[in-house]
Amino acid sequence: MFEREVVPDVESYRILMQGMCRKSQVNRAVDLLEDMLNKGFVPDSLSYTTLLNSLYRKKKLREAYKLLCRMKVKGCNPDIVHYNTVILGFCIQGRAMDAVKVLEDMPSNVCLPNSVSYRTLIGGLCDQGVFDEAKMLMEEMLAKGFSLHFSEVPHIDTWVTVVPTLCEDYEPERMEEILDEVLKVEIKRNTRIVEAGIGSVDHLIRKTRSKSKRLE
Repeated sequence: MFEREVVPDVESYRILMQGMCRKSQVNRAVDLLEDMLNKGFVPDSLSYTTLLNSLYRKKKLREAYKLLCRMKVKGCNPDIVHYNTVILGFCIQGRAMDAVKVLEDMPSNVCLPNSVSYRTLIGGLCDQGVFDEAKMLMEEMLAKGFSLHFSEVPHIDTWVTVVPTLCEDYEPERMEEILDEVLKVEIKRNTRIVEAGIGSVDHLIRKTRSKSKRLE
């Protein structure tokens, strides 16, 4: 391209990066981005999406987060898709607290978390046993109004995950609070949620009885 004195544009670079990423050559794609920036081009949102998705699939989350931080400096504001990709990647790798930092960075970049951001992070925190943080984020999620419309109600899997894990943490008061929230958002008729709640109560009773017998 350069030998023929054809000047590439943003789309040309993006197409090349997409091709490299499809061939699992993500490092070369990142180098191409650097070349693009050095020549004064401003990568578009889709170019960054391509690289972030590829870095996520390669489990290169440190590089993905650095790229996310550089976007605004280089003239492209990260959007919700970019942030959620990195949040999901950290959670899958068992680094939910790193994902919390990403979520906390979002408002400063004029990008607010959505229900997907919260659901992903709450699930990741519960998987790692960080129940206090999960509970706090769930309350924040509800306080921001995500439960006002059915399409934004916390996902069923979030409730099914949180209720049993709070039970495992031997905190029945918190479990009752969660069940109360389920009733508030009018999804109490969902069988999976009801079963999760009943199962958690039964499990807690068995645990308590077992512990009492050991102390006798």
